[in-house]
Amino acid sequence: MTARAAVITFPGSNGDHDAFSALNDNLGVDTKLVDYRETTLDGLDLIVVPGGFSYGDHLRCGAIARFAPVVTALADFAGRGGPVLGICNGFQILTEAHLLPGALLRNKSLQFHCEWVGVRVETNRTAWTSGIVSGSLLRLPVAHGEGAYFADDETLDRVEANGQVVFRYCDPKGKSNALANFNGSARGIAGISNERGNVVGLMPHPERACDSLLGGVDGVRVFESALVALSVAV
Repeated sequence: MTARAAVITFPGSNGDHDAFSALNDNLGVDTKLVDYRETTLDGLDLIVVPGGFSYGDHLRCGAIARFAPVVTALADFAGRGGPVLGICNGFQILTEAHLLPGALLRNKSLQFHCEWVGVRVETNRTAWTSGIVSGSLLRLPVAHGEGAYFADDETLDRVEANGQVVFRYCDPKGKSNALANFNGSARGIAGISNERGNVVGLMPHPERACDSLLGGVDGVRVFESALVALSVAV
């Protein structure tokens, strides 16, 4: 089986070509860019909703992109169990579309953060972490001003109990603490999944950590996991 991947491109996306390169060039996956006006995602095996500033982040991040025609097709794809990964702005879009619970708020510093951070993998029971041992540490870059994950206490308790917390900010020793949680995310959450585990959103950028020339390759493990979940030989 040969995987067929797509990266959705919105007006203002800037991580679409990074995601395309990570999948197509670094992992050899047959990948195409899909315009936000498309109404079908038939014939595809996995979808990436990339980072950037869709529609200039007007109203709030992801609020306008959520109504793009392709998002209806994306919801159908996710509903059929298709693997979907939302990265940064893509994570924001998935929460706005109610494909993931919670919301992303301004960083506690009220500043844009662009740096490499530590992330701990909390579960391998998702399509995008199936090939990673729980507790593994990843080093990934971030680039966001509104990345503080927020949900009410009831929702947070539920996603914790369901194992939907996928990634958590941590220090180099794997410890979660206030310093590592640079953006003020609730409970240090860097990424979550839906209950089924096929839809995952995270603020760090795995697609920008797929080549040693860019500073690291830990992001490869995230994309390889989706291929493992699809029983595709890498």
